[in-house]
Amino acid sequence: MSDKIVLSMKNISKTFPGVKALSNVDFTLREGEIHALMGENGAGKSTLIKVLTGVHGFEEGQIVMEGNRTIVNNSPQDAQKNGISTVYQEVNLCPNLTVAENLFIGREPRKCGMIDWRTMNRKSAEVLKSLDINVSPTQNLDECSIAIQQMIAIARAVDMKCKVLILDEPTSSLDDDEVEKLFTLMRKLREEGVGIIFVTHFLEQVYAVCDRIT
Repeated sequence: MSDKIVLSMKNISKTFPGVKALSNVDFTLREGEIHALMGENGAGKSTLIKVLTGVHGFEEGQIVMEGNRTIVNNSPQDAQKNGISTVYQEVNLCPNLTVAENLFIGREPRKCGMIDWRTMNRKSAEVLKSLDINVSPTQNLDECSIAIQQMIAIARAVDMKCKVLILDEPTSSLDDDEVEKLFTLMRKLREEGVGIIFVTHFLEQVYAVCDRIT
């Protein structure tokens, strides 16, 4: 884990009608760190993530990316442009499309105005191989397990050069073998310098894979 900070949230406050959801929250994430975010239901974990990714606005505070660049994300698309990607427990991909189509949806390689399927499948195979994800680019997503679907969502985020990867309770629907495969991928991304925020309720998993806990 590097000492380089890739994300800093300072004095973040968020209020909903009748509820102070976040009060002067500080959070930092370092390059190549797996940082657990834990708390009881209602503690504000999801709200903090949604503030970071532009789903919710916030009244006070500051979000700073590496290089002292202050950002305000007004949507998940803004967050993605700023290098922040989220993979949820319920995978938000398209089950009726192939693995390759899901990896490149919205940014398909084109040739003469048409989708270049050969290039897309080749690039998808390269991305999947680099992350040790054993699935065919031409396989339909709905034929893959939930664990593989999550890994494909992670692969998409990595291929889009994310610096911060948020995994929001990704292990809730996985068995022990699938959890270990996910942890292997997380460790590989850590080695490559990706900062990971791991939102979970499972303390034993935190001890198994995380560098710090908030």
